[in-house]
Amino acid sequence: MKSDNEIERDVREELKWDPDLNADDIAVSVNNGVVTLAGFTHSYTDRLEAEAAAKRVAGVLAVANDIEVRLPAIDQRPDPDIARDAVAALKSQLPISHDQIKVIVKDGWITLEGTVEWRYQKTTADTAVRKVKGVKGVTNVITLKPKVQPTDIQRKIQDAFKRSAEVDAERISVEVRGSEVVLEGTVRSWIEREEAERVAWSAPGVTKVDDRIVVRPY
Repeated sequence: MKSDNEIERDVREELKWDPDLNADDIAVSVNNGVVTLAGFTHSYTDRLEAEAAAKRVAGVLAVANDIEVRLPAIDQRPDPDIARDAVAALKSQLPISHDQIKVIVKDGWITLEGTVEWRYQKTTADTAVRKVKGVKGVTNVITLKPKVQPTDIQRKIQDAFKRSAEVDAERISVEVRGSEVVLEGTVRSWIEREEAERVAWSAPGVTKVDDRIVVRPY
């Protein structure tokens, strides 16, 4: 098991290692394996990349992202302009279902609302608008309403876990309540936890994944 000081050192090194991230103004602290990121970045994508970098470090149990986005003056834009470009991005990435999603922008922060059929549509919408110039953050409250009825979800997810090279299927239990999935157990890293959740979301008909998996390096 790594000490908090070792984890903090490794997180700092991982932030510096990422070529797409300027981590000069990011502070790192660790308490019992929980990493807190503070300070500021000059873009929303940098804020997300800093969080992803911390999650890649072995020994990290959770990440609290308190980084503030401070856009340079040249990147600041009026909300109507951001909204227009966000809608255009949705049309480009989701040409069939974009009209089911509503974009609300306030002080550079985008909120996505609406209803879609598949999980990938919700995640694609999030990815599309976060790249719009002037965005300080994204809140995605799009709901899922699949047309496909959930059938044999538990078996499909368990089989997918067994096929995955990144997930230890023996350490994760799957409980299904209608179209909702509950995951419990322990994994070795935050990346493995996210992969298990991604696999669960991939099952047809799933509307919610309650991820209770605990990161416990072993």
